[in-house]
Order: sequence, then C-alpha cells, then structure tokens
Amino acid sequence: MPSQGQRQPLLAGEEDGKREESAYDSDEKVHIVGIDSDHETDSSVAPPFSWRKLWLFTGPGFLMSIAFLDPGNLEGDLQAGAIAGYSLIWLLFWATAMGLLVQLLAARLGVATGKHLAELCRAEYPTWARMVLWIMAEVALIGADIQEVIGSAIAIKILSNGILPLWAGVIITASDCFIFLLLENYGVRKLEAVFGVLIATMALSFAWMFADAKPSGEELILGLLIPKLSSKTIQQAVGIVGCIIMPHNVFLHSALVQSRDVDHNKKGRVQEALRYYAIESTVALVISFIINLCVTTVFAKGFYGTDLANTVGLVNAGQYLEEKYGGGHFPILYIWAIGLLAAGQSSTMTGTYAGQFIMGGFLNLKLKKWQRALITRSCAIIPTIIVALVFDTSDDMLDVVNEWINVLLAIQIPFALVPLLCLVSKEQTMGTFAIGPVLKILAWLVAVLVIMINGYLMYDFFSNEVKGVMLSITICAFTGVYVAFVAYLVLKGITFSSLWCRRKQVEVIG
Repeated sequence: MPSQGQRQPLLAGEEDGKREESAYDSDEKVHIVGIDSDHETDSSVAPPFSWRKLWLFTGPGFLMSIAFLDPGNLEGDLQAGAIAGYSLIWLLFWATAMGLLVQLLAARLGVATGKHLAELCRAEYPTWARMVLWIMAEVALIGADIQEVIGSAIAIKILSNGILPLWAGVIITASDCFIFLLLENYGVRKLEAVFGVLIATMALSFAWMFADAKPSGEELILGLLIPKLSSKTIQQAVGIVGCIIMPHNVFLHSALVQSRDVDHNKKGRVQEALRYYAIESTVALVISFIINLCVTTVFAKGFYGTDLANTVGLVNAGQYLEEKYGGGHFPILYIWAIGLLAAGQSSTMTGTYAGQFIMGGFLNLKLKKWQRALITRSCAIIPTIIVALVFDTSDDMLDVVNEWINVLLAIQIPFALVPLLCLVSKEQTMGTFAIGPVLKILAWLVAVLVIMINGYLMYDFFSNEVKGVMLSITICAFTGVYVAFVAYLVLKGITFSSLWCRRKQVEVIG
C-alpha cells in the first residue's frame, strides 16, 4: 500500500478521478463495528484487539480454506493413507503451513493495495503476458472444477443408491452457480455462513469416520513428529504438496479480503485488518488440517499394507470403506458421501466465485455478476459433462483423468505464485506493507520448493506417459517456452523492484 497520504497508482483503463471499485461494491462490504466511533490519537497504530472485530473479519479465510478440502485433496489424503500409512502426516502438516504462508501473502496484497491479484497483474504486465496469465488461470480453474464437480457427482450417485448416474450428478452440481447467485443477494455474511455450515458438515462426517475407524493414536503422533519418506511413497508425498496450493485460490483470497470496509488512508486500520485475517486464516487452515488428517488416518488404518492399498481412489473409496467398516447403525458409505458432497459443493461454488474475480480482473469486463458466473460455470461444466459421459462406467479411467488434471494444476502454479511474490515484495505496489528481507527469502524458498516438487510430478508423469519421437519433441518445446515465461515473470519482478529502489535512493539524495 502506498504510505499514508500517497496516491495509489491507477490501473490500466482507469481515468483519474474515476477509480473503479475493486471486487466488491461499497454497499456490499461488511462494516466493522467501531471503525468510526474509535477516537484515535495516532492513525498509524492498530487499535487494540477486539473479539467482536475478529468475528466481523471472520469469513474470507474459511472460504479460502475450502480449496484445502476439495475432492482432489481428499483423494490425495486417502491415497497417502492407504499407500504410506501414517508416515506422511508430517508432510501434510508442513504442506498446510506452506499453504498458509502463501495465502497470508495473498491476503496482505489484497488488503494493502485495495486490489486483488488479477487486477494488479492487469496493471503490471504487458497485454501479451497478462493474456497468457489469464488463460493459465482459467485452465487451472477448469481443471480444479472438473475434480470438484466429479467429486460431488460421485457423492450424489452414492446417496441415490446408483439411481442418478455420474452425468446427472454433474448437472445437479452445475446448478449451484444459481444458488450461489441467490445467496449473494442476501449479503456477504449470509454467504459465508452457508460455507461455514458446509465446512462443519465435512468436519462432522470425517470425525465420525475417524471415531468409527479408531486409528492408532501413537502412530498418528509419530507420523506427525518424525519425518519419513521412501521411494515407495514419493508419489503420494508429491501429491500432498501439489494439492495444497491451488492457483485459483491465490487469486480468490486476495479478493475475498476486500469484503470488509477498511480505511486505506490509515495505516493502523490496514495493520488491524491484516492481524485479524492472519488469525482467522490460521484457525481455518488448522481445521482443514484436522479434517485432512482424519481422512488420511482412516484409510491408513483400514488399507495400509493390504492388497487394496494401490487400488483405492475417490470413485471406489466409499465401497471399500463400507466393506471394511460397514455394519453400523448408519453405514459409513453414506457418511463418506455426505462429507464428499459438502466438499464438492463448497469447492465448486468458491471456484465460481474465483472465476468471477479472475475474469473481471484480467479483462476488466463490465458484466453483471450472473453473466460472469454463467460464463465461468459454462467453461468448466462442459468438459466435466464430457468426462462424466465418457468415463462413467470406468473407475480406472476416471483415476487416469484425475492424474492428468493434477499435472495440469501443477503446471499452473508458477503463474500465480511468481506474480504474487513479485508484487507483494514491491514497495511501489505495497508501500510500507511490502514484505521484508527475511519473509521474502522464506516465501521464495517455499515457492521454489513447491515448483520443484510439482516439476518432479510433471517429469515423472510425462516420462511414463509420453511415447514417440514427435510427442517427445513437442513436450520438450513446450517445456522450453514454459521455463522461459516463468523466468520472464521472475526477472520482470526483480527488474521493477531494482528500478524502484534506485529511484527512491535518487529522491532521498536529491
């Protein structure tokens, strides 16, 4: 954020004095109680902590946390538990911690600048580069949405006792955008409350499964505290890290935090917002970690070391659970399906939300919300229906499609992470809220680690799947262009930061 009294630079296409509202209209934002009644002697100092204000700031972090609980993550959890047992719980914890750092930086960017990541990318990069970033963000969103919608459709098929086929579940799930639009009309807090109910449903469902399965508490603690990794579990380890950081979620969180009315002319108010968002995001991701932990340990207890370990997936997980733990008063199959449905429905709705911000931010479209939501939902739902129709009767093929989608999402990660870290490090963009050297080094180390891990996933996948000279040449050429564009994003961020620092030094000397 520019320092107090300093104007924020206008975005491309904005005229002086006609600055557009970002993400939310002013009448949609949540007013923080006490923001006008506090008598401040120093507006640069954050007001004292208030539980009431924390409650009013609570919401965006929980919507963000849904991306850590989507069907893709649940599949990664169950496969990690079935194949690696309790040995990768420590990695799940640290991957969640890395995800928290990235999301806190996204929130910091949104609060400090008053703009979300897609809008800032539109201002930062030339037309060709921002169009590439927009396309990559849309591709990532579509890939994630296919997993989420298919997950919901699987749950609907289970709950209907197989009466509704996969494609019917996809159509039912696709209609959630209209429910979402209806909820938006009742205000931000009402919408956040609905997502809170869905997260609570997931928590209760998977906690019930945990209580039924009774995993080993001793092995759970050892898996959390003692890092273990072997050649047999490397793929599951890569999957855990790859599922945690979702490209579209970085764009989403930087926009969600603008749903609160924060006075950007007062440094203390921005500090206050960042403090409350840090607390609620941490709480939200602790809850998401516990939910993921329940899923991992249930499958570790039931399938680790068995002949079924390498065959369990999202499609057949309910059936396997019923065979292993069935016979209770309320079949575990339906408990699993309820939790999976809550995960799928909530993540598809937040995906629709993210799609609106991504499309509006990169393209500066003057469309009504229902039009943007319809376009976003259509782009994702058409390929999903095709997948459902083609692979409805083939569980193995659905798992293959899921592997391809995981690779697709891994490819997109640098196109969200690199712009975020470059922008949040720039004093020109963030003012006094630009991250310092220590946090900058830590953030880049996390980014490099995540990109390298996902790079391994892509290498392992393509080395096994790609056959033929022409296809190999095509993949190599694509890799060269891909690496060059990522390098361009990094170098552009470094160059701009260096030029800005030199300019400030000249101003100070002058």
